[in-house]
Amino acid sequence: MNPFLSLFSLFDSLIDHVDVFAATGLILGFISGAMPDRRSILLGSAACSACFGLHFLHLGALTGAAMSALSVAQSLAAAAFGGQERRPTWFMPFFAASASLVLGLTAATWAGWPSACAGIGALFALRARLQRDERTMRLHFLGASLAWAGHNSLVASPFALTCDCLTLTGLVIALARSGRPRALIAA
Repeated sequence: MNPFLSLFSLFDSLIDHVDVFAATGLILGFISGAMPDRRSILLGSAACSACFGLHFLHLGALTGAAMSALSVAQSLAAAAFGGQERRPTWFMPFFAASASLVLGLTAATWAGWPSACAGIGALFALRARLQRDERTMRLHFLGASLAWAGHNSLVASPFALTCDCLTLTGLVIALARSGRPRALIAA
Protein backbone atom coordinates (compact mmCIF):
# COMPACT_ATOMS: atom_id res chain seq x y z
CA MET A 1 0.00 0.00 0.00
CA ASN A 2 1.38 3.40 -0.84
CA PRO A 3 2.21 5.75 2.07
CA PHE A 4 -0.37 8.35 1.03
CA LEU A 5 -3.20 5.81 1.13
CA SER A 6 -1.96 4.50 4.48
CA LEU A 7 -1.98 8.00 5.93
CA PHE A 8 -5.42 8.70 4.48
CA SER A 9 -6.72 5.41 5.92
CA LEU A 10 -5.30 6.27 9.35
CA PHE A 11 -6.81 9.75 9.25
CA ASP A 12 -10.17 8.33 8.13
CA SER A 13 -10.27 5.90 11.05
CA LEU A 14 -9.24 8.56 13.58
CA ILE A 15 -11.75 11.18 12.42
CA ASP A 16 -14.59 8.95 13.60
CA HIS A 17 -13.19 9.08 17.15
CA VAL A 18 -11.82 12.60 17.33
CA ASP A 19 -13.93 15.62 16.59
CA VAL A 20 -11.47 18.31 15.51
CA PHE A 21 -14.02 21.09 16.06
CA ALA A 22 -14.76 19.91 19.60
CA ALA A 23 -11.06 19.67 20.44
CA THR A 24 -10.45 23.18 19.11
CA GLY A 25 -13.53 24.49 20.92
CA LEU A 26 -12.28 22.94 24.15
CA ILE A 27 -9.00 24.85 23.93
CA LEU A 28 -10.72 28.11 22.97
CA GLY A 29 -13.25 27.76 25.79
CA PHE A 30 -10.58 27.57 28.44
CA ILE A 31 -8.51 30.37 26.93
CA SER A 32 -11.46 32.76 26.52
CA GLY A 33 -12.50 32.50 30.19
CA ALA A 34 -9.03 33.54 31.30
CA MET A 35 -8.61 36.43 28.83
CA PRO A 36 -7.72 39.75 30.45
CA ASP A 37 -10.30 42.04 28.87
CA ARG A 38 -13.94 42.04 27.81
CA ARG A 39 -13.37 42.16 24.06
CA SER A 40 -10.91 39.24 24.12
CA ILE A 41 -13.29 37.17 26.25
CA LEU A 42 -16.08 37.75 23.72
CA LEU A 43 -13.97 37.04 20.63
CA GLY A 44 -12.66 33.84 22.21
CA SER A 45 -16.22 32.89 23.12
CA ALA A 46 -17.37 33.46 19.52
CA ALA A 47 -14.64 31.21 18.15
CA CYS A 48 -15.39 28.54 20.78
CA SER A 49 -19.12 28.68 19.98
CA ALA A 50 -18.49 28.30 16.26
CA CYS A 51 -16.44 25.16 16.88
CA PHE A 52 -18.97 23.63 19.24
CA GLY A 53 -21.85 24.50 16.93
CA LEU A 54 -20.26 22.29 14.28
CA HIS A 55 -19.58 19.62 16.89
CA PHE A 56 -23.22 19.63 18.06
CA LEU A 57 -24.42 19.34 14.45
CA HIS A 58 -22.17 16.30 14.13
CA LEU A 59 -23.77 14.82 17.27
CA GLY A 60 -27.31 15.67 16.14
CA ALA A 61 -27.81 18.02 19.12
CA LEU A 62 -29.79 20.62 17.19
CA THR A 63 -30.64 22.91 20.12
CA GLY A 64 -26.96 23.10 21.06
CA ALA A 65 -26.04 23.87 17.45
CA ALA A 66 -28.70 26.58 17.19
CA MET A 67 -27.70 28.19 20.51
CA SER A 68 -24.05 28.12 19.41
CA ALA A 69 -24.90 29.93 16.17
CA LEU A 70 -26.75 32.62 18.13
CA SER A 71 -23.82 32.83 20.51
CA VAL A 72 -21.42 33.63 17.68
CA ALA A 73 -23.60 36.53 16.47
CA GLN A 74 -24.15 37.87 20.00
CA SER A 75 -20.48 37.63 20.96
CA LEU A 76 -19.32 39.43 17.83
CA ALA A 77 -21.90 42.21 18.29
CA ALA A 78 -21.03 42.59 21.97
CA ALA A 79 -17.28 42.59 21.28
CA ALA A 80 -17.62 45.29 18.64
CA PHE A 81 -20.22 47.55 20.25
CA GLY A 82 -21.17 46.38 23.75
CA GLY A 83 -18.31 47.99 25.64
CA GLN A 84 -18.92 51.45 24.26
CA GLU A 85 -20.25 54.16 26.56
CA ARG A 86 -23.01 54.84 24.08
CA ARG A 87 -24.17 51.70 22.31
CA PRO A 88 -25.75 51.85 18.84
CA THR A 89 -29.55 52.17 18.75
CA TRP A 90 -29.94 48.67 17.29
CA PHE A 91 -27.87 47.00 20.02
CA MET A 92 -30.52 46.36 22.69
CA PRO A 93 -33.27 45.43 20.18
CA PHE A 94 -30.80 42.96 18.63
CA PHE A 95 -30.31 41.27 22.00
CA ALA A 96 -34.06 41.34 22.73
CA ALA A 97 -34.65 39.62 19.39
CA SER A 98 -31.87 37.17 20.26
CA ALA A 99 -33.61 36.29 23.52
CA SER A 100 -36.81 35.62 21.57
CA LEU A 101 -34.83 33.47 19.14
CA VAL A 102 -33.34 31.49 22.04
CA LEU A 103 -36.84 30.69 23.25
CA GLY A 104 -38.20 29.97 19.76
CA LEU A 105 -35.30 27.81 18.65
CA THR A 106 -35.29 25.91 21.92
CA ALA A 107 -38.97 25.08 21.36
CA ALA A 108 -38.45 24.28 17.67
CA THR A 109 -35.56 21.89 18.35
CA TRP A 110 -36.94 20.51 21.61
CA ALA A 111 -35.30 17.28 22.75
CA GLY A 112 -36.15 17.39 26.46
CA TRP A 113 -33.63 18.22 29.16
CA PRO A 114 -30.68 18.79 26.79
CA SER A 115 -32.69 21.50 25.04
CA ALA A 116 -33.75 23.06 28.34
CA CYS A 117 -30.15 23.20 29.55
CA ALA A 118 -28.91 24.68 26.26
CA GLY A 119 -31.64 27.33 26.30
CA ILE A 120 -30.92 28.29 29.90
CA GLY A 121 -27.19 28.42 29.18
CA ALA A 122 -27.82 30.60 26.13
CA LEU A 123 -29.90 33.05 28.19
CA PHE A 124 -27.22 33.29 30.90
CA ALA A 125 -24.59 33.86 28.21
CA LEU A 126 -26.76 36.50 26.51
CA ARG A 127 -26.97 38.34 29.82
CA ALA A 128 -23.19 38.02 30.25
CA ARG A 129 -22.56 39.61 26.86
CA LEU A 130 -24.57 42.68 27.86
CA GLN A 131 -22.28 43.41 30.81
CA ARG A 132 -19.72 46.18 30.47
CA ASP A 133 -17.24 44.96 33.09
CA GLU A 134 -15.32 41.70 33.01
CA ARG A 135 -16.12 40.59 36.56
CA THR A 136 -19.89 40.70 36.14
CA MET A 137 -19.56 39.12 32.70
CA ARG A 138 -17.55 36.24 34.15
CA LEU A 139 -20.14 35.68 36.89
CA HIS A 140 -22.91 35.34 34.29
CA PHE A 141 -20.71 33.06 32.19
CA LEU A 142 -20.33 30.84 35.29
CA GLY A 143 -24.11 30.30 35.24
CA ALA A 144 -24.03 29.69 31.49
CA SER A 145 -21.23 27.15 31.78
CA LEU A 146 -23.06 25.24 34.51
CA ALA A 147 -26.21 25.00 32.36
CA TRP A 148 -24.15 23.96 29.33
CA ALA A 149 -22.49 21.28 31.45
CA GLY A 150 -25.95 19.81 31.93
CA HIS A 151 -26.56 19.86 28.16
CA ASN A 152 -23.17 18.42 27.34
CA SER A 153 -23.43 15.57 29.81
CA LEU A 154 -26.91 14.69 28.48
CA VAL A 155 -25.79 14.65 24.82
CA ALA A 156 -22.70 12.64 25.80
CA SER A 157 -20.02 15.04 24.58
CA PRO A 158 -16.83 14.48 26.57
CA PHE A 159 -15.10 17.32 24.70
CA ALA A 160 -17.82 19.83 25.52
CA LEU A 161 -18.09 18.65 29.12
CA THR A 162 -14.32 18.93 29.53
CA CYS A 163 -14.52 22.41 28.01
CA ASP A 164 -17.16 23.34 30.59
CA CYS A 165 -14.89 22.18 33.41
CA LEU A 166 -11.92 24.07 31.99
CA THR A 167 -14.02 27.17 31.31
CA LEU A 168 -15.37 27.12 34.86
CA THR A 169 -11.80 26.75 36.14
CA GLY A 170 -10.58 29.63 33.96
CA LEU A 171 -13.46 31.85 35.08
CA VAL A 172 -12.85 31.10 38.76
CA ILE A 173 -9.12 31.75 38.39
CA ALA A 174 -9.80 35.06 36.62
CA LEU A 175 -12.32 36.09 39.29
CA ALA A 176 -9.87 35.16 42.06
CA ARG A 177 -7.12 37.12 40.32
CA SER A 178 -9.38 40.17 40.20
CA GLY A 179 -9.15 40.28 43.99
CA ARG A 180 -12.84 39.89 44.63
CA PRO A 181 -13.31 36.69 46.62
CA ARG A 182 -16.83 37.77 47.64
CA ALA A 183 -17.89 37.47 43.98
CA LEU A 184 -16.78 33.84 44.02
CA ILE A 185 -18.67 33.13 47.24
CA ALA A 186 -21.81 34.78 45.83
CA ALA A 187 -21.55 32.67 42.67
